[in-house]
Amino acid sequence: MIKTSVTNREIWRIAYPIMLGNLAQTIITFTDTAFLGHLGTIELSASMMAGLFYYVFTTLAMGFAIGIQIFIARRFGEGNYKKIGEVFQHGAMFVLVLGLLLFSILFFFSHPLLRVIIESPNIYAAGCEYLKFRQFGIIFVVFNFLFRSFYVGISDTKIITFSTLIMAIVNIFLDWALIFGRAGLPEMGIGGAALASLMAEVSAFFFFWIVTYIKIPHEKFGMFRWHKWQPALMGDILKVAFPCMIQRLFSFGAWFIFFVMIEKMGEMAIGVSSVVRSTYMILIIPGFAFAATANTLTSRIIGEGKSDEVMSTLWKVVKNSLLCSAVLVAVVAVIPHLFLHIYTDDAALAQAAIPSVYVICVATLLSTLSMTFFEAVSGTGNTTAAMALEFGILIIYIIYVFLMSKTSTIAGVWTAEWVYNILIGLISFVYIWKADWRKKKI
Repeated sequence: MIKTSVTNREIWRIAYPIMLGNLAQTIITFTDTAFLGHLGTIELSASMMAGLFYYVFTTLAMGFAIGIQIFIARRFGEGNYKKIGEVFQHGAMFVLVLGLLLFSILFFFSHPLLRVIIESPNIYAAGCEYLKFRQFGIIFVVFNFLFRSFYVGISDTKIITFSTLIMAIVNIFLDWALIFGRAGLPEMGIGGAALASLMAEVSAFFFFWIVTYIKIPHEKFGMFRWHKWQPALMGDILKVAFPCMIQRLFSFGAWFIFFVMIEKMGEMAIGVSSVVRSTYMILIIPGFAFAATANTLTSRIIGEGKSDEVMSTLWKVVKNSLLCSAVLVAVVAVIPHLFLHIYTDDAALAQAAIPSVYVICVATLLSTLSMTFFEAVSGTGNTTAAMALEFGILIIYIIYVFLMSKTSTIAGVWTAEWVYNILIGLISFVYIWKADWRKKKI
């Protein structure tokens, strides 16, 4: 195997701010779950179901941003910096239209859709209260995804760290104040959690715009100047981004279906899965960060004409991801009771969640390889292959979840994460190893 010129230090330089950036949505989930878990199982379950429903819509913007990230990383690797501003402007115009469209769908159709999806009337009512505020955030979230992709693409990810800290501070304070009615603010319960999340997303939006205007050299990157609309460029971007959008929609849609099936197992089952999901989101933060690093490094290395270094670089990324994830897994596996009591005072709920926590600990370690190699498939520019690959595996995943939800325990249903990670990891590895992706132009 050819030795990579990418060092561990460079991998961490890109990855650790992305870890903090990935904390943005995870912190919102974590703090909402931690505070609402002390209100009751209904509020806890409703925030998860309504939050997941909301995130299904954001996946389209997330997928588009990944396509933009691949384009920016490739131009950055080529040294074609001025083109980055053109790509970013076209991306901003697209996500503006997308954000308004997604908000309209949420505003007019979320209640009837939730009524079909959620069986418990109590969880449905609380979920509608949550979305009443949270739906406005999608207009800001689509731009936040775009900015994160810009900074990952140019391998300058420190700004993501600061945006995450701002989101965390705003969300934690307003959760504390608005859920329970403190600091002179009204007691809003689950609606307060949603409003806190909305304000956290708005704060990140303004931070990104202001800091990017001040920090980024306008002339070098062609930023903050009007570029002529280029249908051909937009078409090229969408060729890469559209499969990412559909792939992310499939992926998160399957994740949502997972919880819909669990919700039908009863309110205790969905309550347990709420705290397990929040724990899982924390455990896989390093894996997601290193996977994003693999994506941008793969695209950049190809742009630099060093395609033969991709495989060795990916193995180096996997080793770092596994090391970092193993530390978190060890902590949670040794003291699961203490960790789960962050979310709930219900001893029975915490005890019932422990078997599923052990399942996700194993899934986390498996994901360090699967996510790294899968994101590398997209990093080659062949996002259509990545979409097709995941679509086939998600069909198997959903069938497995359905069968296990009818015949097994909650922990048994969660083993679907093992199936997903093993399959997608093996197929992605074979693709990078054997497929002819080196001449892919974007």
